[in-house]
Amino acid sequence: MGDSYIYKNQKKLRWGYTTGTCAAAASLAAAVMLLRGRRMEQVSLTTPKGVRLDLEVEEMETGKNCVCCGVRKDAGDDPDVTDGLVVYSQVRLPDADSGGAGDAREAGDAREAGDAREAGDNTEAGDDRNACGDYVYEKDGLRLILSGGVGVGRVTQCGLSCEVGKAAINPVPRQMIFEQVAGVCRESGFKGVLSIEIRVPEALKVADKTFNSRLGIQGGISILGTSGMVEPMSETALLDTIRLELRQRIRKGEKNLLVTPGNYGENFVGTVLGLGLGQAVKCSNFIGSTIDMAVEEGAESMLLIGHGGKLIKLAAGIMNTHSSWADGRMEILAAHGAACGAKRELVEQIMEAVTVDEGLRLLETEDGLREQVMKRVMARLEQHVKRRAGGRLRAEVIVFTNERGILGATTGADDMLLYFTNRLRNR
Repeated sequence: MGDSYIYKNQKKLRWGYTTGTCAAAASLAAAVMLLRGRRMEQVSLTTPKGVRLDLEVEEMETGKNCVCCGVRKDAGDDPDVTDGLVVYSQVRLPDADSGGAGDAREAGDAREAGDAREAGDNTEAGDDRNACGDYVYEKDGLRLILSGGVGVGRVTQCGLSCEVGKAAINPVPRQMIFEQVAGVCRESGFKGVLSIEIRVPEALKVADKTFNSRLGIQGGISILGTSGMVEPMSETALLDTIRLELRQRIRKGEKNLLVTPGNYGENFVGTVLGLGLGQAVKCSNFIGSTIDMAVEEGAESMLLIGHGGKLIKLAAGIMNTHSSWADGRMEILAAHGAACGAKRELVEQIMEAVTVDEGLRLLETEDGLREQVMKRVMARLEQHVKRRAGGRLRAEVIVFTNERGILGATTGADDMLLYFTNRLRNR
């Protein structure tokens, strides 16, 4: 099929496809070339979303009893750092002297390789320590052994959909790979053992730009995808990443969470407050969703520390702080300024300000006004945050700017900050 599009914010955006789809397509091409001896310039497959794709095959290589093919990732109009990477799959027969099948072209007699066993149903024995590779599929005399090669990360922490020590090839891509290769085997009459290795060599250059290291995936990227397609400008993938990090920390016993929207907050937490870098979960603009997910994952408390340019929006109940959703920063400062007695001329000047720091500077032209305004703002902010937590999570907030330091805090924020300080000292 041709390109698919979606409209968002009055823009026409093109869908892409996942690394999991690329791995499945490359595996399909390699299996066909190995078992049928037919060169594959293009393959067709249907994604779990039901979209039929025709994908070009790149850099085909053949060796003794093995074939390697690549399919290039196309993220569409999504700003994905893995866009353009080639995902390779090498499909290999066992060596002839290991008791496996010999030449793939002779597979039509449906013989079984030595160590393959018949299985009446479809199993994926990811915890089979006796098998080579990371994941195993067995059915009707066919045994497929899947592993991750160069550029595919390894899982080092609990809480992910892959076991610790395994290649970061997620469940849906695993299923897609196995289904595509098993289908070729059935059509070719092949029974025996095939090894499948997924590689993404160029991923080593971009892995640090992903969330993988924060999630405990080292040495490469994850082979991802639940639908097989990449929705442009989708929030789903980022929210899933935030949830995973929350889940991992909670499972490790960290039920009191330190959260910050991004790099400004992380640097403030690490350098100004002295809690060290990497201690906080980054929630981006998704404040409300992060509170929801923390509740759902079983957290007990959350201390949110962030720049006033974002967090002041919470005082108006704006729980997604991205500018495309809502702004209201100057309206908040101006309204609370007026409530504290600011003159009309000053209120109008605040409404014309561009940044929170500029608005605060204007408030500072009247003695004590900034402090009064921020006290009101924080009280209102606290109401909205606690209402979102619904009594199931203790949620506290500290707001700062780089120029002025801490501007305000909710009622119990200081106690929570002391908790994190003591926890760091006791490590």
